[in-house]
Amino acid sequence: MSVDQEKAGPRRQARGERRIAQLLEAAANVFCTTGYTASSTNAIAREAGVSPGTLYQFFPNKEAIAIELGDRLIHEMRETTGEALAAVDPATPLEDAIGTLVDRFTAFSCRHPVFFALTHGPDIPGRLTQEHDALHAHLLGQVEALIAAFLPGAPAADVARTARMCLGLYKAGLELVLSHEGGERDAYVRELKNVLIRYLEPLLTEYRDQATADLTTTRTP
Repeated sequence: MSVDQEKAGPRRQARGERRIAQLLEAAANVFCTTGYTASSTNAIAREAGVSPGTLYQFFPNKEAIAIELGDRLIHEMRETTGEALAAVDPATPLEDAIGTLVDRFTAFSCRHPVFFALTHGPDIPGRLTQEHDALHAHLLGQVEALIAAFLPGAPAADVARTARMCLGLYKAGLELVLSHEGGERDAYVRELKNVLIRYLEPLLTEYRDQATADLTTTRTP
């Protein structure tokens, strides 16, 4: 192999990666606009400004595009989730903790609205469904661990129920956030924070009061 051939390899690889990124960005726009079922490889190629033949050099069909796009976003979401939850200290005031988490999660979803479209639609590819289910289970476990730290002494069943309620409330609120823009979107983000705070605050007070009472009882001669 000549020196020129050796140099050409990385250049071709870089061009290929740029083309894949271009196609994935176009697919994200099409999936968000028309939905996964109504979309087509021709529409994605048109959005990317390339021929269908060019698209087929990289992806055999729209399912392969959706899976590649979903894989990348799920990986990024897992990293975002881990960083956001790890940054919250149980000593942090509840309002601040909720504010930080909601801001981080909604920022990700607003940057990548196709993530919600792909992972919550009725017709997403099966493999993507499995990977999203695994992500949800991972996220649920992290939220349970955080809630357990905020609710000392709470039974495991209560912690699990509370974590599921929090995720359910967040998912419902996120759908409203993503369906609005500008100041109205900001208003829905604030409402979502308020809902979660008002749900968790009484529970936090109840379990901390109970923990204090138990400690007092233990120390009483």
